[in-house]
Amino acid sequence: MKIHIRHLASGLVVLAAVVTIGLWVGLMPISASSGHWRITSWFLHWVMQNSVRLNAMSVEEPAIVDDPALVRRAAGHFEASCRFCHGAPGKATGPVPYQMTPAPPGLDNSADAWTPAELFTIVKHGVKFSGMPAWPAPPRDDEVWAMVAFLRALPEMDEASYDRLRGAAAPGAAGEAGAAGDPVLAGCVACHGSDGGSDGGAFPVIGGQSADYLATSLAAYRDGRRASGIMQLAASGLSDDEIARLARHYAGRRPQQPAGPPAAPDDVRRRIADRGGAVAAEGLPDQRVPACGSCHGGVAVDGAITQPRPGFPRLTGQDRAYLETQLYLWRAAARGGGGHAHLMARAAHGLTDADIAAVAAFYAGAGDRGTRLSASR
Repeated sequence: MKIHIRHLASGLVVLAAVVTIGLWVGLMPISASSGHWRITSWFLHWVMQNSVRLNAMSVEEPAIVDDPALVRRAAGHFEASCRFCHGAPGKATGPVPYQMTPAPPGLDNSADAWTPAELFTIVKHGVKFSGMPAWPAPPRDDEVWAMVAFLRALPEMDEASYDRLRGAAAPGAAGEAGAAGDPVLAGCVACHGSDGGSDGGAFPVIGGQSADYLATSLAAYRDGRRASGIMQLAASGLSDDEIARLARHYAGRRPQQPAGPPAAPDDVRRRIADRGGAVAAEGLPDQRVPACGSCHGGVAVDGAITQPRPGFPRLTGQDRAYLETQLYLWRAAARGGGGHAHLMARAAHGLTDADIAAVAAFYAGAGDRGTRLSASR
């Protein structure tokens, strides 16, 4: 018996040595053109599925996963970053992805193959040994959930609905922007429109913001000082001159914001907004939260509505869901931005969830224009 064990151990040592020498001299094929053995493909996919299911167990899904505003928010990013590999309705992938090992899968059954939590896990963390990257901005769970909503809606889309969602037919995309001969502006119009409105809560209201604030924000995205998997990509190639042109364009616009459906009875919404107005006008001294209006304006003083200080964004009329998400990001120290970022990081630290909801309701006019997704929970 001892002899057999000794022979087996010797055989394993020899086998390990042979494998090591083979790997050292380069006999192991790593070329994508050779593909995987069938058992290798099965094994890697089996391991991936098990890992995704395990990690998804700790993911807390938001109350509403399939909000149309979230679907719209992610559509442009999918077109810019994902369609090249995965294709889209009516749009096949090019020849390059087919030569990848493994080849990127189609997503026409993504809603059936994976739960929302599993899709979140894949989009946020990516997949090793494939071309699937992690989400570029780790703190932005809200953006990941927007992509999950889009992937769940994708199987039901035809080419026309996909094009509408990604902004190919957005007002001004081929009109005002194209006539001006500015492809950079045309790229922004696909999501933000020509007037910088929220498009039903899908995007922040940027029309009418000061040119200085808009330029500072775009530069922060471009330089990686403000995290956003969507906007960092959109701003990554912009020059200072292009940023200035875009900022001037949207600073001169004032979009009309349609009120969304009420999220609560009038008396409840009024109480929330009144509390938010008090925080905006007076702050929360016990929580060391300064008055929002001292920098952002929007409160009544001596019969007049105050305006934002130079370099600070206008919050009045902003999308409620956007304001809530940004305040959660500030409170979690995950927001970043321009030269005033340190002020907001301190100001938001003392805000409770109820404070955030109240301030957002006050500045948005107490209209619910989307689904809040907390990026800090």
